[in-house]
Amino acid sequence: MSLERFSIIESTLREGEQFVGASFTTAQKAEIARQLDAFGVECIELTSPLASPQSFEDARTIAALDLSTKVLTHTRCRIEDAQRAIDTGVDGVDVVIGTSSMLRRFSHGKEIEEIIDMACQVVSYVLDQGLEVRFSTEDSFRSRREDLFDIYAAVDAIGVNRVGIADTVGVATPRQVYELVGELRERVDCDIEFHGHNDAGCAIANAFEALEAGATHVDTTILGIGERNGITPLGGLIARLYATSPSLVAKYDLPLLRQLDVTVAQMVGVDIPFNNYITGITAFTHKAGIHAKAILNNPETYEILDPQAFGLTRYVSIAHRLTGWNAIKNRAEQLGLVLSDETLKTITGHIKVLADEKPISLDDVDGLLRRWANGHRDTASASESLGAEL
Repeated sequence: MSLERFSIIESTLREGEQFVGASFTTAQKAEIARQLDAFGVECIELTSPLASPQSFEDARTIAALDLSTKVLTHTRCRIEDAQRAIDTGVDGVDVVIGTSSMLRRFSHGKEIEEIIDMACQVVSYVLDQGLEVRFSTEDSFRSRREDLFDIYAAVDAIGVNRVGIADTVGVATPRQVYELVGELRERVDCDIEFHGHNDAGCAIANAFEALEAGATHVDTTILGIGERNGITPLGGLIARLYATSPSLVAKYDLPLLRQLDVTVAQMVGVDIPFNNYITGITAFTHKAGIHAKAILNNPETYEILDPQAFGLTRYVSIAHRLTGWNAIKNRAEQLGLVLSDETLKTITGHIKVLADEKPISLDDVDGLLRRWANGHRDTASASESLGAEL
C-alpha cells in the first residue's frame, strides 16, 4: 500500500473535547473547524450529538459552515443515535462499539453475534440516508482477531465506507498495528481508519505503521489532546510523514500548524511543550559547536525537517560554553562586524570562560563582539590562555 493515499480525520472537536482542560464554546469550535479547513485536513470529527443538548446544536452549527472538509460525528452503535446524528446535517456518521471481552462484559454486555447484527442494522440505516458511514471496534487490540474480522467482513459486505481499528488504551506496538492492519487489508475492500492512543508513547509510530500496512485514514488531534494522554498529534504525524517525504504532506498548508497549536493551547490552558513536534520552542534550535558549524554549512546535516516549510526559522544558540567559533563568526556577520578568523577564535575562547563562570546571554556575546570590532580588547588576556579551537 502506498503512503500517497491517506486522509486525516481531525478529531480535536471530538476526542479533543475529552481532554481534561477542554471546554470549547460554540465560537471556539467554529474557529478550530475553520482553521483545520484552511490547513487542509480531509475530515473533522465532532462530539456525539447525544452527549448534551449543546453538543447537538454545536454539531448543527459546524455542519452548516461553508467548509471544504467533510464534517463527521461520532456515535454509539444504535439506530436512535444514528438518527440524531443525521439530523445535525453532517456528512457522515462514525459508529463505534466495544469488542474486547472486558468492554463486552463491563460496558454493554453484548455477544459478538449481537454486535454484528447491531452493526449491520446501523450501517445499513446510515447508508440508506445517503451519508458516509464508518464502523469501528473499540479496544481492538484486546479483542479476538477472528471476532474483529467477522464483524468487519459483515459490514464490508453491505457497503460500509470505512472500518476502524482503535487502540483505545494505547496498548499496541507498531509491529502489532502493522500486522493487524495488514491482515485486515487483505480481507476487506473498504477504507481502513486507525485511531491510536498515546498511553505508552507509540501513537505516532503506530499511526505511521497503520498507513504503511494499508490504512487509508488516521485520526489526530491538535497537540495530541484527548482522553488521558490523548492520541496521535496532528503535528507529530505531519513531522513523521514529512521526514519520509515532503511530498506526502504537500497538500496541507504547513505554516498553519503553528497557529493551530497556539490556538488550541490557549483554549485548553496549556503551554506548547518545549520539544513539541515542529512548533516547540527548541524544535529548530542548535547548540553544540560541531552541530552549529555543520548546520551553517548545510542545514540537512542535522535537520530532517526544513523549518521554512512550516513558516519557521532555525536558531543557533551561541551564548554558552559549548559554542564554536564558526557560530560566533556567523553572528558577527549578522551584526555586520568585520573580524578576522583568529580574532573570532580568541573571542570564542573568552565566551567559554565567561560561560563557565555564570550564565550569559546573546546580548553579552553581541556586546563582546562589538567591543572587539571597535578595538577594545581588554579581554584578550583571559581568552588567550584558553586556545581558540574547539
